[in-house]
Amino acid sequence: MVKIKGLYKTYNYKKNDAFEALHNVTIEIEKGSMTAVIGKSGSGKSTLLHIIGCIDTFEKGSYKFMDKEISRMNSRQSSFFRNKNVGIVLQDFALIESYSVVENVMLPLYFSKGKFNKKKLREKAITALKAVGLDNLSEKSVNKLSGGQKQRVAIARAIVNNPSLILADEPTGALDTQTSAEIMDLFHKLNEKGHTVIIVTHDLDIANQCDSIIEISDGRIKTYN
Repeated sequence: MVKIKGLYKTYNYKKNDAFEALHNVTIEIEKGSMTAVIGKSGSGKSTLLHIIGCIDTFEKGSYKFMDKEISRMNSRQSSFFRNKNVGIVLQDFALIESYSVVENVMLPLYFSKGKFNKKKLREKAITALKAVGLDNLSEKSVNKLSGGQKQRVAIARAIVNNPSLILADEPTGALDTQTSAEIMDLFHKLNEKGHTVIIVTHDLDIANQCDSIIEISDGRIKTYN
């Protein structure tokens, strides 16, 4: 699904304060797999995740998603591509606190190609909430939820467009041990349904639950198994 070869990413490229975040990165991630990306803070793992998710760009190398060369897309094309194919889950949830649960989950649908009436958008959002066990809280304001519930809402929002790839950046970092286990169980279930999952984590216990582990150090692939 994901094929990256000789990829370089430098922030402030060609400037005096340039910083090389990724150096000659080459990886392949199979469709239907569950992969962990580990490394110290500042190692480049989140940068790699952002490039895979078409949030960030790179200056050299190749990134193919299902044999489609991502570097040839303009910003509009990459936005539509991301919305259709990629679901992203962040550590801080990135929810709109004053909105209801279902309103947060509906947000990516407004950026999709195609026309939906609000009733159908809502139905899709409720289906995603059922998948994470939160359909009974659809009308509740997000600011009244626990951390674990907020992360489930974030996951529902990530899967509402039925993406083939789910990217999670430290999804259990702000959660207690029991809630972390519940969230990982949810990722496993999504993976079993056919979603490819990539998880950035500091937690080796989380990483060891995945099919393979990519370790990054100073922007370089240190180990890959």
